[in-house]
Amino acid sequence: MTQGSSLRTDLTFIVVSGLGGFLLSLTGISIGWMIGTLITAAFIALRRPSLFQRKGNTLRIHGRWLLLGQFILGIELGQKMNMNVLHIFAKNWLPVSFMLMFSIILAMLSGFVLWKLSKTDMLTSFVGTAPGGLSAMPGIAQEVGANTAVVTLVQTIRVLMVVLTIPFTVFYLNTKNSSDAVLTEGSAFSSGFFTMPNITWTAALILAAWFMSRLAVRLHFPAPWLIGSMLGVAALQIGVGAMTGHDFIPYWPSQANIASQIFLGATIGSNMNKQMFVGLKNTLIVAIVSSAGLIAATILSSIVIAKITGISVITSILAFSPGGIAEMATTAVTLQEDSTFVVAVQVVRLILVIAMLPPFFRFLHHVWLKKQTDYKAAK
Repeated sequence: MTQGSSLRTDLTFIVVSGLGGFLLSLTGISIGWMIGTLITAAFIALRRPSLFQRKGNTLRIHGRWLLLGQFILGIELGQKMNMNVLHIFAKNWLPVSFMLMFSIILAMLSGFVLWKLSKTDMLTSFVGTAPGGLSAMPGIAQEVGANTAVVTLVQTIRVLMVVLTIPFTVFYLNTKNSSDAVLTEGSAFSSGFFTMPNITWTAALILAAWFMSRLAVRLHFPAPWLIGSMLGVAALQIGVGAMTGHDFIPYWPSQANIASQIFLGATIGSNMNKQMFVGLKNTLIVAIVSSAGLIAATILSSIVIAKITGISVITSILAFSPGGIAEMATTAVTLQEDSTFVVAVQVVRLILVIAMLPPFFRFLHHVWLKKQTDYKAAK
């Protein structure tokens, strides 16, 4: 198959898969584009229609689309790191740091339970339960060699449980403690207007993201186009903000986030096969129970942190819940809570998870494989 026809096949597959994302996005779920695209792409991959097949009866699309989706996602996440975020953490660094590490440890314990009580391998269990979000973890799972189907399933279950329980919980608390609401100005997700200074700043951020991503590739970082672009944008924004005393606002259309979700969902879905879903019944049950326990523990510990720091209980729960950034921030804005604090905590945890956990996962996987090899040799 020629390069041109290969590109046309990829684009056709992405467009058709993206239609499923569009339909699910009509429900109002912020990650609907990715979930819908992924489900549609997985359905096509499992059915294997001749329209999308390549030489050797394969269907998987080129990995460049995953890298492009991660690159766009990294730029968007990096933009949320600015001087305002640093000021927030300078004020509450100790309780916030403790809670972030505690939530990550809880997620790792959830992964340990999933590994021991199901047929899922160790690497897949820990990647699947890591609080990195549905947008990032399936892509990382594909790069480190975990089962992307299981990781996607576990992450989806937890996100849906958080989205379906946390907003109702905080709405109930808000009716009981309406006087505790903290008014905030504007939205947590502001984007600059289409002006020359904003466009110029956007170009500078993209250039910084590209250079840092290339460096991350050379240094053999896990998910280098995600981590590199995120760190490059964050470093430039914080550095320039510190020198000038104010944050620059880039022009970043919402369509970029949609494109990222479509690219990620289509690439991950195209790699699905029937063998990935064998024996998932027990995994599904354990994932639901462990996710419920993680959410309950997070709510209780968030209430304790709120009492210690004086932060609103609702703000604390939304900030530390293992859900999506957009969902929690939107709920905070709706309830007139501190959406900036919520976004700051959610983004920092996501950065910690994406930057720190993949090397840890690989180390655990290496140790586990070595033990398995030594055990078989001893027998």
